[in-house]
Amino acid sequence: MPTSATAGRRAASAPGCAPARPGWSAKRTFYGLYLYNEGEVRVWPYPRGNGEHTIDVLGRLRAEFPERPLIVLWDGVSYHRAGAVNQAAADLDIECRRLPGYSPDFMPVEALWRWLREDVTYQNCHASLDGLETSVADFQDTINQDPIALADRLALKMQLDPDVEKLRISK
Repeated sequence: MPTSATAGRRAASAPGCAPARPGWSAKRTFYGLYLYNEGEVRVWPYPRGNGEHTIDVLGRLRAEFPERPLIVLWDGVSYHRAGAVNQAAADLDIECRRLPGYSPDFMPVEALWRWLREDVTYQNCHASLDGLETSVADFQDTINQDPIALADRLALKMQLDPDVEKLRISK
Protein backbone atom coordinates (compact mmCIF):
# COMPACT_ATOMS: atom_id res chain seq x y z
CA MET A 1 0.00 0.00 0.00
CA PRO A 2 1.78 3.15 -1.13
CA THR A 3 1.92 5.89 1.42
CA SER A 4 2.44 9.37 0.09
CA ALA A 5 3.26 12.71 1.56
CA THR A 6 2.21 15.72 -0.42
CA ALA A 7 2.65 19.43 -0.16
CA GLY A 8 2.70 22.40 -2.49
CA ARG A 9 5.77 24.59 -2.45
CA ARG A 10 6.61 27.74 -4.36
CA ALA A 11 9.92 27.64 -6.18
CA ALA A 12 11.83 30.54 -7.63
CA SER A 13 15.37 31.29 -8.65
CA ALA A 14 18.23 31.57 -6.23
CA PRO A 15 18.80 34.64 -4.06
CA GLY A 16 20.73 37.30 -5.88
CA CYS A 17 19.38 36.50 -9.34
CA ALA A 18 18.73 39.59 -11.38
CA PRO A 19 15.01 40.24 -11.83
CA ALA A 20 15.28 39.77 -15.58
CA ARG A 21 13.58 36.86 -17.30
CA PRO A 22 11.24 35.33 -16.24
CA GLY A 23 10.78 38.02 -13.59
CA TRP A 24 10.25 37.92 -9.85
CA SER A 25 6.52 37.40 -10.24
CA ALA A 26 7.02 34.27 -12.36
CA LYS A 27 6.84 31.39 -9.93
CA ARG A 28 5.75 27.80 -9.88
CA THR A 29 4.28 25.70 -7.13
CA PHE A 30 5.46 22.11 -6.98
CA TYR A 31 3.42 19.40 -5.36
CA GLY A 32 5.72 16.72 -4.01
CA LEU A 33 4.72 13.15 -3.26
CA TYR A 34 6.92 10.54 -1.63
CA LEU A 35 5.65 7.13 -2.71
CA TYR A 36 7.07 5.29 0.26
CA ASN A 37 6.41 1.72 -0.83
CA GLU A 38 7.55 2.44 -4.38
CA GLY A 39 10.80 4.13 -3.32
CA GLU A 40 10.05 7.04 -5.64
CA VAL A 41 8.91 10.63 -5.61
CA ARG A 42 6.73 12.69 -7.88
CA VAL A 43 7.24 16.43 -8.17
CA TRP A 44 4.51 18.03 -10.25
CA PRO A 45 4.42 21.72 -11.26
CA TYR A 46 1.32 23.88 -11.00
CA PRO A 47 0.77 27.62 -11.36
CA ARG A 48 -0.05 27.84 -7.65
CA GLY A 49 -1.13 25.81 -4.67
CA ASN A 50 -4.89 25.74 -4.20
CA GLY A 51 -7.81 23.37 -3.81
CA GLU A 52 -8.34 22.86 -7.53
CA HIS A 53 -4.72 21.86 -8.10
CA THR A 54 -4.69 19.69 -4.98
CA ILE A 55 -7.72 17.80 -6.32
CA ASP A 56 -5.88 17.35 -9.62
CA VAL A 57 -2.85 15.94 -7.76
CA LEU A 58 -5.10 13.46 -5.96
CA GLY A 59 -6.61 12.44 -9.31
CA ARG A 60 -3.18 11.93 -10.85
CA LEU A 61 -2.12 9.86 -7.86
CA ARG A 62 -5.24 7.67 -8.10
CA ALA A 63 -4.74 7.28 -11.88
CA GLU A 64 -1.20 6.02 -11.26
CA PHE A 65 -2.42 3.50 -8.67
CA PRO A 66 -6.01 2.71 -9.67
CA GLU A 67 -6.53 -0.43 -7.60
CA ARG A 68 -4.37 0.08 -4.53
CA PRO A 69 -5.25 1.57 -1.17
CA LEU A 70 -3.73 5.04 -0.83
CA ILE A 71 -2.92 7.01 2.28
CA VAL A 72 -1.80 10.61 1.91
CA LEU A 73 -0.05 12.36 4.78
CA TRP A 74 -0.09 16.10 4.62
CA ASP A 75 0.32 19.27 6.56
CA GLY A 76 -2.41 21.67 7.54
CA VAL A 77 -2.14 24.18 4.68
CA SER A 78 -5.58 25.69 4.07
CA TYR A 79 -6.25 24.08 0.69
CA HIS A 80 -5.54 20.61 2.14
CA ARG A 81 -8.35 21.21 4.63
CA ALA A 82 -10.86 22.48 2.05
CA GLY A 83 -14.17 20.65 1.92
CA ALA A 84 -13.94 20.13 -1.85
CA VAL A 85 -10.49 18.55 -1.47
CA ASN A 86 -11.67 16.25 1.30
CA GLN A 87 -14.69 15.26 -0.78
CA ALA A 88 -12.53 14.58 -3.84
CA ALA A 89 -10.20 12.41 -1.72
CA ALA A 90 -13.20 10.46 -0.42
CA ASP A 91 -14.60 10.07 -3.96
CA LEU A 92 -11.20 8.79 -5.13
CA ASP A 93 -11.00 6.42 -2.15
CA ILE A 94 -7.85 8.11 -0.83
CA GLU A 95 -7.40 8.27 2.92
CA CYS A 96 -5.97 11.61 4.05
CA ARG A 97 -4.18 11.91 7.37
CA ARG A 98 -3.28 15.33 8.64
CA LEU A 99 -0.07 15.74 10.59
CA PRO A 100 0.06 17.85 13.74
CA GLY A 101 0.80 21.53 13.27
CA TYR A 102 4.44 22.60 13.18
CA SER A 103 5.72 19.06 12.70
CA PRO A 104 8.03 19.13 9.65
CA ASP A 105 10.14 16.33 11.13
CA PHE A 106 7.22 13.95 10.58
CA MET A 107 6.78 15.03 6.94
CA PRO A 108 9.21 13.28 4.55
CA VAL A 109 8.42 15.77 1.79
CA GLU A 110 10.10 18.53 3.83
CA ALA A 111 13.41 16.69 3.33
CA LEU A 112 12.58 16.44 -0.38
CA TRP A 113 12.18 20.24 -0.58
CA ARG A 114 15.56 20.77 1.13
CA TRP A 115 17.20 18.33 -1.28
CA LEU A 116 15.54 19.92 -4.30
CA ARG A 117 16.66 23.40 -3.22
CA GLU A 118 20.24 22.16 -2.69
CA ASP A 119 20.43 20.52 -6.11
CA VAL A 120 18.16 22.70 -8.26
CA THR A 121 17.50 26.21 -7.00
CA TYR A 122 20.30 27.26 -4.63
CA GLN A 123 22.83 29.41 -6.49
CA ASN A 124 21.10 28.73 -9.79
CA CYS A 125 19.08 31.15 -11.90
CA HIS A 126 16.66 29.65 -14.36
CA ALA A 127 16.09 31.71 -17.49
CA SER A 128 12.48 30.55 -17.72
CA LEU A 129 9.82 28.63 -15.87
CA ASP A 130 10.21 25.90 -18.47
CA GLY A 131 13.90 25.67 -17.56
CA LEU A 132 13.01 25.41 -13.88
CA GLU A 133 10.41 22.72 -14.55
CA THR A 134 12.92 20.78 -16.68
CA SER A 135 15.54 20.97 -13.93
CA VAL A 136 13.01 19.74 -11.36
CA ALA A 137 11.92 16.87 -13.65
CA ASP A 138 15.58 15.90 -14.17
CA PHE A 139 16.11 16.01 -10.40
CA GLN A 140 13.10 13.71 -9.90
CA ASP A 141 14.37 11.25 -12.51
CA THR A 142 17.85 11.22 -10.96
CA ILE A 143 16.80 10.64 -7.36
CA ASN A 144 14.28 7.97 -8.35
CA GLN A 145 17.15 5.87 -9.78
CA ASP A 146 18.41 5.03 -6.27
CA PRO A 147 15.54 4.05 -3.93
CA ILE A 148 17.92 3.29 -1.04
CA ALA A 149 19.51 6.75 -1.15
CA LEU A 150 16.04 8.24 -1.53
CA ALA A 151 14.79 6.41 1.56
CA ASP A 152 17.86 7.50 3.52
CA ARG A 153 17.39 11.16 2.58
CA LEU A 154 13.63 11.14 3.23
CA ALA A 155 13.66 8.97 6.36
CA LEU A 156 10.65 9.59 8.54
CA LYS A 157 11.31 10.43 12.16
CA MET A 158 9.26 8.36 14.54
CA GLN A 159 10.18 10.44 17.58
CA LEU A 160 11.93 13.72 18.25
CA ASP A 161 15.28 14.16 19.94
CA PRO A 162 14.67 16.41 22.97
CA ASP A 163 18.21 17.85 22.79
CA VAL A 164 17.64 18.97 19.20
CA GLU A 165 14.13 20.23 19.87
CA LYS A 166 15.20 22.48 22.74
CA LEU A 167 17.52 24.26 20.29
CA ARG A 168 14.52 25.13 18.09
CA ILE A 169 12.64 26.94 20.84
CA SER A 170 13.87 30.39 21.74
CA LYS A 171 13.72 31.44 25.36
